[in-house]
Amino acid sequence: MSRKPTVAEYMTREVKTVSPDDTIGEVAQRVVDNEGHNGFPVTNGRTVEGFVSARDLLLADEEAQIFTVMSNDLIVAHPDMAINDVARVILRSGIQKLPVVNDAGNLVGIISNTDVVRSQIERATPGKVGKLMRTLEQIHGIDLEEDRRTVRLDRLTPTQERVYADELEGRKYELENGLAEPLVVIDNDGELFLADGHHRVMAAQDLGLEEMDAYVVVLSERVELGMARTASEAGLESLSDVEVVDYARHPLVETTKRLQ
Repeated sequence: MSRKPTVAEYMTREVKTVSPDDTIGEVAQRVVDNEGHNGFPVTNGRTVEGFVSARDLLLADEEAQIFTVMSNDLIVAHPDMAINDVARVILRSGIQKLPVVNDAGNLVGIISNTDVVRSQIERATPGKVGKLMRTLEQIHGIDLEEDRRTVRLDRLTPTQERVYADELEGRKYELENGLAEPLVVIDNDGELFLADGHHRVMAAQDLGLEEMDAYVVVLSERVELGMARTASEAGLESLSDVEVVDYARHPLVETTKRLQ
């Protein structure tokens, strides 16, 4: 039976907090200054006393203190909670972020709906990796290992000739918001072939990223890969050889459009 991923694996550990004695005006300015932060846990030391959202600050007196408007009827998560249980709590409560507290009641992190979505996206990748490994084992009869590591984009050999510009915009959004699933790469005696994630890689390159998280399938010996032969025949040596199609929509988008 597979182990269930927990809150501790996906929560943000460096949490920005405010004090109950801070003023509405001070915290409102922090919301403006901190992109992506629309609320803060209210703490006294490491003890969570409440949560204040941007909505709580609306129409409140700027000189009033945070404890007068914060929510103190808190829903919190524990680091050992299953991520699926937190997903249910977030869905049913409508709360976007949950403070994470340990057994002593101290704040140790925060888990958001974005973190939950990321956890579900990442869980899809191991299935792809397993299928790829079984296929390679059957075709080549060799031993394989799975490695999770960061790979440099300039070391990747693409195996797909083109990507779609409209799909790249969605991938950029995912990368900027921490939602992109890891790449799937084959390490064939040091030569890295990109098996899955071409749109993600091209989007990352456009954003100026130099490396990405990846599941790497490591072959025990060098073999003649079919995808390597296909890439060679298509003249694919680096990511600069991948064509970005901006005159047609991604096939999935076209299909959706026809269905509507």
